[in-house]
Amino acid sequence: MSKHLHIICLDVPWPADYGGAIDMMERIREFHKAGVLIHLHYFSYNERGNPNELNQFCHIIHVYDRVPPSKGFSLKVPYIVSSRINGELITRLNEDNHPILVEGIHCSGILPHINLSSRKVVVRMHNEESLYYRELARAENSLVKKMYFLNESRLLKNYSQHLPDECVYACVTDKDREAFINDYHLPNVELLPTFPAWTQVNSEEGQGSFCLYHGNLSVPENEEAAIWLLCKVFTKVRVHFIIAGKKPSKRLIKAAELCDHTCLVADPSESEMSDLVRKAHINVLPCFNKNSTGIRLKLLHALFEGRHCVVNDPIVAGTHLEDACHISDTANGFASIISQLYYQPFAEEEIRLRTHLLKQYDNTANTRRLMKWLW
Repeated sequence: MSKHLHIICLDVPWPADYGGAIDMMERIREFHKAGVLIHLHYFSYNERGNPNELNQFCHIIHVYDRVPPSKGFSLKVPYIVSSRINGELITRLNEDNHPILVEGIHCSGILPHINLSSRKVVVRMHNEESLYYRELARAENSLVKKMYFLNESRLLKNYSQHLPDECVYACVTDKDREAFINDYHLPNVELLPTFPAWTQVNSEEGQGSFCLYHGNLSVPENEEAAIWLLCKVFTKVRVHFIIAGKKPSKRLIKAAELCDHTCLVADPSESEMSDLVRKAHINVLPCFNKNSTGIRLKLLHALFEGRHCVVNDPIVAGTHLEDACHISDTANGFASIISQLYYQPFAEEEIRLRTHLLKQYDNTANTRRLMKWLW
């Protein structure tokens, strides 16, 4: 008999062009490959639309509008949760007893309306969201947005204290798993590594001709990292430097224009971005979150497809990938490592090391683990 599964996504998972979407979309692919009939539910609230590409993987698809701030604001429930509590979704879920995969704490507001004593439910925790929103507030320049992020962080911390014990909570890193066990006292917390789009190490040996920073440049923490590299690192080491990503601000574009050895590639396609990662000699990926949570998919992209990778501690904390990276927490340290690596060919032994360390990101094996919690 065929297995049926409800998957509730916080956002449309296609196109898989940012970390959370990649993680969700690759799970959908794997369940489809395993013969599971997917009842996909997702919230559509931005320019991503309702893509037909999802039809080939899903038995049925339901789309819901996210509640606007004027109606979804709550003094007790985080807006990312309250805006996704949908009566139509709850009614559909209660029409059968199929297991449910809830993508993100964002979609967990429906749980009090489900009979959890007779139903298998797994909640995929993409981050420890109260920490994540606190870091968004720290990096944000707009006072209004900063206050919103701080309030969401406060509400998320309180909300997470009251998550139901009956569900399994699947965390991306050991660090996040420990937080949900120790800080929120949840009894069923498991480690389930992120699902990358890359399945084997394709890094090329030899020499590239530039350094690369890539990410969604509209995210404040990514803009902060790019400007730090421009102002603090690549003023000390004058090699070709490319910044690539979505929606760069006028501030970042102007900063890049002032550096004559720097090029900014705005809104590259997926294939263009992959080409840049592969051709770079050094992928430079600092992260300034004081309290790291989740994992950055751009780090995995660089390790699966790129050559040398220079990072700081926050981006690799809890990933067990430290040995595959060159690590420094200062601008002088970054500049020194880049100077040493820039003329050092990328070698076969480093590819072998990455192949070993990245075995934990086996999507098929991790899907089998997830299925044991659902059936």
